[in-house]
Amino acid sequence: MRRFLLVLVLFSGCSIDTLNPPAGWKAGAARVKITPSDPMWMSGYGGRTHAADGTLHDLWVKALAIEDPDGRRALVLTADLVGIDRDLADRVCRRIALPRESILIACSHTHTGPMVSLNLECMFDLPPAERKKISDYAAFLETAFAGAASKAMASMALADLTWGNGTARFAVNRRNNPEKEVPALIEKGELKGPVDYDVPVLKVSRADGSLLALLFGYACHNTVLDFYQWSGDYAGFAQIELEKAHPGTTALFFMGCGADQNPLPRRKVELAEEYGKRLAAGVDRLLDTRMEPVAGKLATRYSLLDLPFAKIPTKDDLEKCLEDKKIPERRRAELLMAQFKGSGSVRPAYPYPVQVWRLGDLTLAALGGEVVVDYSLRLKKELADGRTWVAGYCNDVMAYIPSERVLKEGGYEGGGAMVYYGQPSPWAPGLEDAIVNRVKELAK
Repeated sequence: MRRFLLVLVLFSGCSIDTLNPPAGWKAGAARVKITPSDPMWMSGYGGRTHAADGTLHDLWVKALAIEDPDGRRALVLTADLVGIDRDLADRVCRRIALPRESILIACSHTHTGPMVSLNLECMFDLPPAERKKISDYAAFLETAFAGAASKAMASMALADLTWGNGTARFAVNRRNNPEKEVPALIEKGELKGPVDYDVPVLKVSRADGSLLALLFGYACHNTVLDFYQWSGDYAGFAQIELEKAHPGTTALFFMGCGADQNPLPRRKVELAEEYGKRLAAGVDRLLDTRMEPVAGKLATRYSLLDLPFAKIPTKDDLEKCLEDKKIPERRRAELLMAQFKGSGSVRPAYPYPVQVWRLGDLTLAALGGEVVVDYSLRLKKELADGRTWVAGYCNDVMAYIPSERVLKEGGYEGGGAMVYYGQPSPWAPGLEDAIVNRVKELAK
């Protein structure tokens, strides 16, 4: 009889995972298209000179709702956006009937997406008509996020959750490898600097064994493309590829700690499509193996950590910068002057979001901002290597988040990019330990 059952399983093409009945978990998935209907300004690159003029592929907000055997719920919202600000995230969460700690908003950081509310607002000095488009789009996004969440939660049914780590190897540490030299360095096998090639995957199957959703991540900037057509970059192509290979599946992407990682070489649509296929292949190879079941229960935590700035400008400093010919410097001064007028000073620290979920033995740490790769490598080592995932660009993208090493080295990720986010200065030393320790506290 055992031999007959084994032959039957192999003949039917079922994976071993589909033989395991759902362990009381429920899940639902949904999506809402967020491609702007009218031309508007794109984000990501400061050299933009005009609004978007076409669409390579559509942009989406996607939702994955899960419920553990005891009825505890959590919701992942992913979006093909460069980032969102704290105010928009808070407005979205207020429209969803879940506690704040149980809602995770992850942005893919595509650089061929629209300007979003206050995110990177110092990058351009736009006329009122363009600013209104950005404000109107943010209101539309609020409804889109809430709509996707509602649909996902309403569709929840018995599901089987399994997880694992795949691999994709196209990320390159951009701080250590000059872009023009990368092809030769790849050829010689001489790339330098830390990277994270892991592809974390949560597989969600319906009760009948068919795929409902694939939540997957990768630590690499979505910066293959730099033109004026809407797209999700390589992550968008990866989601398209997985949904094509698995009809009826919703593929959701989250960015890892890829703030100092670039897909290289780049700047061609063919390369974005190639990297997307390679990432999707990393997911698919994992699906052909025995993945770990999500055994246990769900726990969610969320905390705001005050991260201090290294230096706070005076009113005189700001007034001088108001006359600066450089748009980012002038725009930052305007924003900080508004803070000064409102409270009599520039805020000395920023309320940084740290979120930790436990799905059985699996830990997911979701960090705000553009987080460098050192964080994922350290947290995976110090928590439970192989059972820890770390996402960046979650809940609020307010600035780059350098490690202590990168902060000391300086450069764009170490502090130069703060002006584009309207922050007064680089972060004060000590932020890495503060963030890592807060993650560990919440993980307990």
